[in-house]
Amino acid sequence: MGSWQLHRTYGSPSGTVRWDRLGPKDGEPVVLMHGTPFSSCVWQEIARALAARRYQVFVWDMPGYGASEKFSGQDVSLAAQGELFGELLQHWGLSRPSVVAHDFGGCVSLRAHLLHGAEYRRLALVDPVALAPWGSPFFRLVGENTEVFEQLPPPLHRALVREYIASASHVGLHPGTADALLLPWSDETGQAAFYRQIAQADQRFTDEVQGLYPQITVPVTVCWGEQDTWIPAAKAHELAALIPGARLCLIPDAGHLVPLDAPARLLAELLGFLTTTG
Repeated sequence: MGSWQLHRTYGSPSGTVRWDRLGPKDGEPVVLMHGTPFSSCVWQEIARALAARRYQVFVWDMPGYGASEKFSGQDVSLAAQGELFGELLQHWGLSRPSVVAHDFGGCVSLRAHLLHGAEYRRLALVDPVALAPWGSPFFRLVGENTEVFEQLPPPLHRALVREYIASASHVGLHPGTADALLLPWSDETGQAAFYRQIAQADQRFTDEVQGLYPQITVPVTVCWGEQDTWIPAAKAHELAALIPGARLCLIPDAGHLVPLDAPARLLAELLGFLTTTG
């Protein structure tokens, strides 16, 4: 994985957000949203490919993630992130962008749309956190014992997070990619932030919007790694059935980290979706 930096900032109540824009300013806008415990770097190949095809691509690290600010007492809940995303769209001057959202970012995009009035041209949901019940066994274990895990010696913490991140991939992560995904959680501030975001995860934030999915009228595609062990592909069928007219694409030989496991296949699906009329 090559170097990836976000050069712009936005001040929010949840902390300073790092973001950037790729591609021509007059290109059709597409926003890429990461999940947990990841950052915008999972999208770098696809972001650059979309920009090369003359899309105007917006990427950002949510507060508490990646290069964005992390601090004690920070609100990094799905509720806070959903509200912030609506603010960011206004800051960027985007009225109806296409949105591509992975994992936790899926719920953030759905909450912004269904609860906060954010309008999209199209919405692609990639292995999203969207339906109850959710959370891998590890995620639930840490959430129930956050105070214990916070006290891990840094080397053990880093080893644990590295293995957790690796488990999201079906094909295996390049060492450099694994290092890049681990880096934001590696120092003292990052270690605290890692357990903070898990402690604030709450299924009620998806429960609040799950009943509203049949009201979605924008075109939606649901993309899912067939070998996703974090959120089984059966959830893809369930979600697509709840959203009127939603397309469903199962991606073979890919786990939860589809943008890294199968970037070419996912890019092809996204390009087809973004250019479909109607």
